[in-house]
Amino acid sequence: MKLIVLSLMWILWTPVKAQDARSGSAYLGAETRALQDDDFANPGMFWVEYGLAIYQSREGADESSCASCHGEPKSLRGASTHYPRFDEATGGIINLEGRISRCRTEQMQLDAVPYESEILLALTTLVAHQSRGLPMNVEVAAVAEPFLEEGRRFYYQRRGQLDLSCANCHVENAGKRLRGDVISQGQINGFPIYRLTWEDLGSTHRMFAWCNEAVRAEPYALGSKEYLSLELYVTTRGRGLKVESPAVRR
Repeated sequence: MKLIVLSLMWILWTPVKAQDARSGSAYLGAETRALQDDDFANPGMFWVEYGLAIYQSREGADESSCASCHGEPKSLRGASTHYPRFDEATGGIINLEGRISRCRTEQMQLDAVPYESEILLALTTLVAHQSRGLPMNVEVAAVAEPFLEEGRRFYYQRRGQLDLSCANCHVENAGKRLRGDVISQGQINGFPIYRLTWEDLGSTHRMFAWCNEAVRAEPYALGSKEYLSLELYVTTRGRGLKVESPAVRR
């Protein structure tokens, strides 16, 4: 209990009006926001370039590439705005990373690449980047409702030694200060993101795992059904926010 009280003492209340969904970029300082908005300075753009090289590389069993099917990357504009979604093949939720990975293994007959690998991160960033400026528009089919509810329960469930939920920070305290940072709504319209704390690019699930560890809870595996359901729920919270990938965050 003392640990919880000490943690909450760091929160300084600031007058913020209740608002609808706000991107994490709205909580950035001017310098970090400028870094994100400048494609020549945004470090996440290195992954876009790397993703383009992989996208064009002929490495499939029949010397095919992503471009062999999809043409120029711009043909995928809008694709990322509809993920995650229900997947009939598995009977579960599939996100953009999962869809890209399946294309590589089933269509190109390549070996699977692990979650958070440079290849999968780069391709995911490239595809998401094509939709920059478009609103997130995930629709939840009736068969996906149980997964949405599972994600909602995860979001509001207290966990870890600090006994905190996602909602404790990103709903109840969004816009307030925690030490030197402003707590955001935890929206994920900018992912994959380049995070200054990591000095690296990371996926939504890496952020989920980091948050679990921050409240001293055991994280789930990246790509787990728990994180996929959580991703579905969090995406619906930010429906209508514009894609910013690759975003820059603290």
